[in-house]
Amino acid sequence: MNELLTITTSRELFLIIFGTAIYIVLFIVTVQNSRRKILSLQERLDKVRAMQEQFDIEGNEQKMAELENLIKKLGDENSMLKLELEEKKLALDYNNKVAIIENAKREQAETVIFSSDIYRRIQECLNSGRSLNYQDWSELTQLMNSIYTGFTEKLYSLYRMSEHELHVSLLTKAHLQPKDIAMLTAHSKESIATTRSRLYSKVFGKKGSSKDWDDFILSL
Repeated sequence: MNELLTITTSRELFLIIFGTAIYIVLFIVTVQNSRRKILSLQERLDKVRAMQEQFDIEGNEQKMAELENLIKKLGDENSMLKLELEEKKLALDYNNKVAIIENAKREQAETVIFSSDIYRRIQECLNSGRSLNYQDWSELTQLMNSIYTGFTEKLYSLYRMSEHELHVSLLTKAHLQPKDIAMLTAHSKESIATTRSRLYSKVFGKKGSSKDWDDFILSL
């Protein structure tokens, strides 16, 4: 009897220890996953901020002026820090020169898009109720990347989107209306709205409307 009681107690003790160990492991895994998600989200938001600041010429000039003042105050002291500040100033100056070129391209963007062969074919597809084919998507991608440097690369750096999600974003960037995007991708208008709002949630880690995604895409 005592032996049976001892066996039962040992088994219960083992189950308690085993259960506790499993709980601790699950807790650690959950915490680590949460930490990874937070770090991943912060990394994406940092990339978004950098993309949006890329064309902020006025903001860059202000930062350059601040750096120049710091460099003057340092004088000949702390030469290493002075060199680092000079390097940051040169980087900002380079970014501004690139931004000026990109902004000039953007000012002509709509004219280039609306006069392109692919836009003409898009209108033909809309008039005949057809979706775009592989060659059309390839040409549209090339056009968007030539006007908005690295457009698709920027999107993929934020979220490894599906082919359909990329197509929706490309057409949004080309100023197509949701009902037209639905026809060109052979999806319903409701599906297109869901795709856009889901993309915003994936990238920004919070709920957003389809218009929120459109506004972000048009800002790139």
